[in-house]
Amino acid sequence: MPTGVAMRDAREQLFEAAERILLRAGPQALTSRSVTAEAGCAKGVLHRHFADFDAFLAELVIDRAARIQSQSAALLAAAGTGTVAGTLTGVLMDLFQSVAVAIVGLITFRDDLRARLRQAWPTGVPVLAEATAMIRTYLAAERDLGRIAPGADIAMLAPMLIGTGHLLFADREGPTPDREAVAKVVTAAIAGVVCL
Repeated sequence: MPTGVAMRDAREQLFEAAERILLRAGPQALTSRSVTAEAGCAKGVLHRHFADFDAFLAELVIDRAARIQSQSAALLAAAGTGTVAGTLTGVLMDLFQSVAVAIVGLITFRDDLRARLRQAWPTGVPVLAEATAMIRTYLAAERDLGRIAPGADIAMLAPMLIGTGHLLFADREGPTPDREAVAKVVTAAIAGVVCL
């Protein structure tokens, strides 16, 4: 790799390279050398932008959690449209077919990363915590519109949906669940609270 060649948005290129490795080979394949090789840059580029590799990984996780926060507005805008089950199925499919499951595996795999994340994120697992908050907000909006029962325990239902979705998609070796399988789980989970 030639030196002195500027990279456009080096941080994002490194994050995208790490995501590809995570999705392709899992957290054990993620090293500073594999990330920079995947990004097509010198190893020093990573260390110019991050104090060390665990700092890079922590920022990757926080950045991807923030992306979920930005999706929350779009989900909230969907309240009152389509079916609640259909909307939730789409959310879980989008979330767990992305890098979210791989990030949870990464956090579990690396003790130093968990310690760093606790400094910025004291409770919960980033990505899953943001997704739970996003679904909780959506369910509250649907309740306000009368499409979810007034007494529904949304604070319990949101993490239940995230946990179930994670279990469906967690097997990296088996086939990815299809929309019908996810819809079946969602429909069963919300059957007692959906009004339409």
